[in-house]
Amino acid sequence: MAHNVKLEFKPYDKPAEGGDVVVFVGADRKSAPSAAGLLGAELDETIARAAELERFKGKAKSVLVLIAPGGLAADRLIVAGLGEGEERARLDWTALGGAVCARLSAGGHAHVLFEAPGEAASAENAADFALGVLLRSYRFDRYKTKKKDDDNGGAPARVTIHVSDPAAAKRAWKSRAAVADGVFLARDLVNEPPNVLYPAAFAERAAELSRLGVDVEILDEKALKKLGMRALLGVGQGSHNESRVVIMRWNGARDDVKPIAFVGKGVTFDTGGISIKPAQNMEDMKGDMAGAACVVGLMHALAARKAKVNAIGAIGLVENMPDGRAQRPGDIVTSMSGQTIEIVNTDAEGRLVLADVLWHVQDKYGPAFMVDLATLTGAILVALGTEHAGLFSNNDELAERIAAAGRATGEKVWRMPLAPEYDKLIDSKFADMKNTGGRNGGSITAAQFLQRFVNNTPWAHLDIAGTGMSSPSSDINQSWGSGWGVRLLDQLVKDHYES
Repeated sequence: MAHNVKLEFKPYDKPAEGGDVVVFVGADRKSAPSAAGLLGAELDETIARAAELERFKGKAKSVLVLIAPGGLAADRLIVAGLGEGEERARLDWTALGGAVCARLSAGGHAHVLFEAPGEAASAENAADFALGVLLRSYRFDRYKTKKKDDDNGGAPARVTIHVSDPAAAKRAWKSRAAVADGVFLARDLVNEPPNVLYPAAFAERAAELSRLGVDVEILDEKALKKLGMRALLGVGQGSHNESRVVIMRWNGARDDVKPIAFVGKGVTFDTGGISIKPAQNMEDMKGDMAGAACVVGLMHALAARKAKVNAIGAIGLVENMPDGRAQRPGDIVTSMSGQTIEIVNTDAEGRLVLADVLWHVQDKYGPAFMVDLATLTGAILVALGTEHAGLFSNNDELAERIAAAGRATGEKVWRMPLAPEYDKLIDSKFADMKNTGGRNGGSITAAQFLQRFVNNTPWAHLDIAGTGMSSPSSDINQSWGSGWGVRLLDQLVKDHYES
């Protein structure tokens, strides 16, 4: 685990002495009557005086920190705003949990009086809040030899959430804890240095999912050559680290239920190959496997919460290096599908990896749909920045379901176009296609390329170059590797595909 926070749900009662006490207020800056009943009749007056001085309006996710007033057996009083009206109705309890966690005493004990003024807070709300606390607490510091012993990485050591029905909250928390572990696994993988997480090592990490009942098959280069994955193998042929493909299967539904499939790009380090990248910021290319990391994290979450679904996770793992054996611009490779590809830029490598893995998954497993995730193009950053991932799909229903899951989790997507007119940009004079269509519409032509390897399978492509790594800090993530996509796709499965 990548956190040190102990979370617990206890009955709604007066908290133990010391530490932080958290209460919720609306836009009128008044707490729930039950909170005042436990902490003293002057609670709201104390909050009102401090709020006036600090211009605290009780807006959603705003937080006010006070030295605990006399008579309150705590060190600090933390006041969290819930907003009012539509703002209140749209409140993201997970984001609120993260915002509150950021203001709790490092290494301390916090008590959260989980009661919302004006309405009952549900067990689901409490579990979502706890998820936010946990996600915010993540730190990746395993390679730091000097750590502060007293600050617990900036997070509280223990958070007790006092609720009216602890048993219901614990039941709701169970599935969210599984998702949190999946997100942490994905974050860990993205944050690892490339000398530690090369393709074979990544495959071994994925193999650990067998402890949860996931069937894991690792295909080495001999097996990949036999299958004909020459597009994928071409990317990795310049590296002394051999390529791998990992197939993970979670069987949580009846045998006659079609599986759903998730495919991840796993370039564990991308120099660009012979079309080498500039030196500046090249160290970030250790994160070019964030799509594969998400798939592994998602499979962990589905298995850990025993999702009633048949799911396949497939990741293509390569390292793109520029030695004397490396693939050249001008080379032509034959993909597993039999289609030929002219290599015009060796830095457009992720689509070559995905092409073979997508073809293999649709051909062998006949899934109900496929979703691939990849840090695929810089062009998607130009188009969407870091707030949305690019969504491309050949199926409107699947696209809308993914978009809805994005709105529910805050892992937002924006649908981009696919159209035959873009295909001419990747037509080749010498082969069936070339691996890049140039600068204009770069994320679209990359998606058009991938679409040629899915046949008629319902499919969606998520370009996560702006969200999967080096993403901006948020209420629930302060890490360079965000674990983006695990919560989104778990929500998709939960809402539509569990029997």
